[in-house]
Amino acid sequence: MILREFTMDDYDAVYALWRDAGPGVELRPSDERDEVAKKLERDPDLFIVAEEEGCVVGVIMGAWDGRRGWLHHLAVAHHARCRGIGSALITEVERRLRAKGCLKVNLLVVADNEVARRLYARLGYDDMADVVAMGKEL
Repeated sequence: MILREFTMDDYDAVYALWRDAGPGVELRPSDERDEVAKKLERDPDLFIVAEEEGCVVGVIMGAWDGRRGWLHHLAVAHHARCRGIGSALITEVERRLRAKGCLKVNLLVVADNEVARRLYARLGYDDMADVVAMGKEL
């Protein structure tokens, strides 16, 4: 397995991973091709795919606002799960965020997605029970 930066040539494979990920990755208009291309203008080094034998088997989209890091849309192909790919993707984004000076990383997890919650807990992430997630589509 290799980890590398996402390119737009990966879009179809990545979109399929997101679509088939199960609970936790909800596709929205911001996940369409033209919108994802905008991500490459901001911090493309934080948008990483895992590749095996020429096929994308995992993806994570990291973000950095200059103060906090964020993890978005972690997905691993069903046939490639439980092999450390998700952990490797998270660890790589964390390493890159740390190099930018990031001190804290946040993420959102669907409350009943126990598999994801266990993964993040194993990697040192804590529930922020006193925080309510809010959002607005523009």
